[in-house]
Amino acid sequence: MDEERALYIVRAGEAGAIERVLRDYSDKHRATFKFESTDEDKRKKLCEGIFKVLLKDIPTTCQVSCLEVLRILSRDKKVLVPVTTKENMQILLRLAKLNESDDSLEKVSEFPVIVESLKCLCNIVFNSQMAQQLSLELNLAAKLCNLLRKCKDRKFINDIKCFDLRLLFVLSLLHTDIRSQLRYELQGLPLLTQILESAFSIKWTDEYESAIDRNGPPLSPQETDCAIEALKALFNVTVDSWKVHKEGDSHQFRVMAAVLRHCLLIVGPTEDKTEELHSNAVNLLSNVPVSCLDVLICPLTHEETAPEATTLDELPSDKTAEKETVLKNNTMVYNGMNMEAIHVLLSFMEKRIDKGSSYREGLTPVLSLLTECSRAHRNIRKFLKDQVLPPLRDVTNRPEVGSTVRNKLVRLMTHVDLGVKQIAAEFLFVLCKERVDSLLKYTGYGNAAGLLAARGLLAGGRGDNWYSEDEDTDTEEYKNAKPKYSIMFLFT
Repeated sequence: MDEERALYIVRAGEAGAIERVLRDYSDKHRATFKFESTDEDKRKKLCEGIFKVLLKDIPTTCQVSCLEVLRILSRDKKVLVPVTTKENMQILLRLAKLNESDDSLEKVSEFPVIVESLKCLCNIVFNSQMAQQLSLELNLAAKLCNLLRKCKDRKFINDIKCFDLRLLFVLSLLHTDIRSQLRYELQGLPLLTQILESAFSIKWTDEYESAIDRNGPPLSPQETDCAIEALKALFNVTVDSWKVHKEGDSHQFRVMAAVLRHCLLIVGPTEDKTEELHSNAVNLLSNVPVSCLDVLICPLTHEETAPEATTLDELPSDKTAEKETVLKNNTMVYNGMNMEAIHVLLSFMEKRIDKGSSYREGLTPVLSLLTECSRAHRNIRKFLKDQVLPPLRDVTNRPEVGSTVRNKLVRLMTHVDLGVKQIAAEFLFVLCKERVDSLLKYTGYGNAAGLLAARGLLAGGRGDNWYSEDEDTDTEEYKNAKPKYSIMFLFT
């Protein structure tokens, strides 16, 4: 009945009546995602009628009401089949300001129309194969990048940027060819990185270092959503970067990694939004060539080298690691380097372990990232070794018993999910410089057996990668217990 009444008014009514009936329909069906099949034909005709109304010279408020209803109806894939035509797509492109080459984002009254048009395009492109093909024909990716360039530094149009980015993400998700076009032809990597810089209001203090305002307010919900969409789009653009990385790209990847470091050190409006923001940053960091991840750590700033430093002798005993690690002004410092971002990644990893579910999707990306960082960068590896595998003092309990990060990771070494088990074991093995005797010391033979068997190292030895010969001292507790330690933890 709703569709029938709306269709009658859309076909025969004037703009005011059309706006009222469509607003009522939108209010009633705002949360509707499943539709009755019996009214399918009416919904198709209503879509067709709305597109005809959008061709007319109608007020902006009426355009918004038409687009809101079209967005709701476009959730139904079956309805989209007859209405997804080149002509109708071009109507939406025009309303979204995607067909214009001049700087025309000056009329604030038009912004709701642009946003609703982009929302409609997101639904239609995602749900319709025909729309996906038409997007290629209409060069939609290039038009979206052009719109982004118009508004990348303008904070008052965050909603436009957000849904432009979401549509760009959907396109690059569905079409691998578009990823290449975005990366090279459309210069998507620097463009999207600049969008992130704008969302975070980054102020550079050096080539790859940004100022962090520790007393500043959290990101607004709009800035956070915009940043998340940019991170997702960048992930698709860079998903194969490790295969095609060239020396000339190093600067751009380092800039992006520096922006992601900044992202890890700020918070969103809520704890859940902060976790979502950091999760997407972790996923994107996994696409950065490992040689460019050195910018995640940086020399101390003048403020961080101020005398208010706490040595580890002054820290509680459960926080004590090796003497190279100190806490200065609430910043984790190792060997004169700011390790704050790595510490955030480590805390993020532990939170994902504590959740106890969805390890493959939620935990393995950050574990893989920390493993590759540790393998390639000595300071990162040694810092993580201090935090995860501090000098062994508890020699009475099994390695998997307890609440430390080491205990939690060792428990994962026997997880039922093969991928989770492998990456947890690999991370600990790398922290041990791929030395079998060191791994056994911290994990026990039974927990390590799977990794060692896969590597052909059950008889001892070390892995294939080279690591610096830094000192690996044993505590007095371990030295005294060492003769019986290997037997104690042979079966875990």
